[in-house]
Amino acid sequence: MIFLWSLGHYILQMATEDPKPFVAPCRDLDLRAPFQWLKSGWQDYRSAPVLSLTWGLFCWFLSTIVTLVAWKAGGWVLLLSLISGFVFVAPLLAFGMYSVSRQLCLGNKPGLVQTVRAARRPFTNSLVFTLVLLIIFLLWARAGTMVHIFFPSTGEVKIADLALYLGVGTAVGSVFATICFMASVFSLPFIANREADVITAVVSSINAVLRNRKTMFLWAVMVALFTAIGFVTAMFGFIVIIPLLGYATWHGYRDALDVSDWAVLQEGKTGT
Repeated sequence: MIFLWSLGHYILQMATEDPKPFVAPCRDLDLRAPFQWLKSGWQDYRSAPVLSLTWGLFCWFLSTIVTLVAWKAGGWVLLLSLISGFVFVAPLLAFGMYSVSRQLCLGNKPGLVQTVRAARRPFTNSLVFTLVLLIIFLLWARAGTMVHIFFPSTGEVKIADLALYLGVGTAVGSVFATICFMASVFSLPFIANREADVITAVVSSINAVLRNRKTMFLWAVMVALFTAIGFVTAMFGFIVIIPLLGYATWHGYRDALDVSDWAVLQEGKTGT
């Protein structure tokens, strides 16, 4: 139903007098681009430290609550599934942070109320995308539980059996993670900033990733490493990491896609 709704919305858009392209043109990205995104993201963090810490603390609190609930409800099996699936919901946590980088790009001073209001503007598109990610996440959580059958059930755990369990789990998880990464890495800041439908945003994101495989693989590895650091530091690292990655993703989106054919979402003086 979600897909049909989005497809119908796109068909109606194509029927207007000024139809938009199906996909946003993408640029060729240098292999060093992800490091520049992080540098720009860190500059944004330092330019709005209080607001960045506020978002970081919120994400840390939410991550901690979800982890505790998962541990109480299903033990370490459900916990591992949720940790592995964190990559699916993490982009949504950064949704409001795109407004911080956008306002800084305009030379404005971002505020909490302003960024929350900006996150609410593309409500319909963000809701559709959230539901899509939720479905993927639930499928992965289910798959993670099924992978548990490969865990050695005997008293003596053999290295070969443990390697099989970890190998199967990694292979299954990487498929879901790759799909989600390709679909969300640039689409979320796209719909947060421009009047674009979900299908156009997702297709544009996938196209940009496929045309810049090496650069985007490096960025995916960097995101995974930062996420691992966040968990290793008992979630406290997310106070800095999630806003940083959110800001960096915004700069990556601006670097990768040419969205000049789509109007800026209007709310006062916003856009880039």
